[in-house]
Amino acid sequence: MGKIFRFDSDVDTDQIIASQYLLYPTIEEMKAYTFESLDRDFAKNVKPGDYVVACENFGCGSSREQAPSVLKALGVKAVIAKSFARIFYRNAINIGLPVIVCKDLYDEVKTGDEMELDMTEGVAKANGTDYECTKLPEYMQGILDKGGLLASLE
Repeated sequence: MGKIFRFDSDVDTDQIIASQYLLYPTIEEMKAYTFESLDRDFAKNVKPGDYVVACENFGCGSSREQAPSVLKALGVKAVIAKSFARIFYRNAINIGLPVIVCKDLYDEVKTGDEMELDMTEGVAKANGTDYECTKLPEYMQGILDKGGLLASLE
């Protein structure tokens, strides 16, 4: 079980990690500023195994790989949204952060609710309800299982 952190539509990569923090040399230094403009305390409150749940077009904007990287570094287990910006989706898979499309979950949960995700079955469970999610293709699941694209090529 992990806690949900819920965000609206069109969360762009600059809201995930603002450009001024890209000057820091490591993801470890950047992660403290994740979602700073939307939830100043996100990095302090999120725990390994928690989830980000969003509406539509999550990760729009620039193609910075640091956006999914700071989420992974904070221990976010997966990002679940109605839809993703294509470049964020692929960057997340490439660095080993699960991104799952689930059309109904966002409308039924709030920040602080607890959920669990079974990626193999394509089911998110929250508030006593099962929500059908998109199952990742086997090759993408393989990339995630290895920890990202580069690790999967070794």
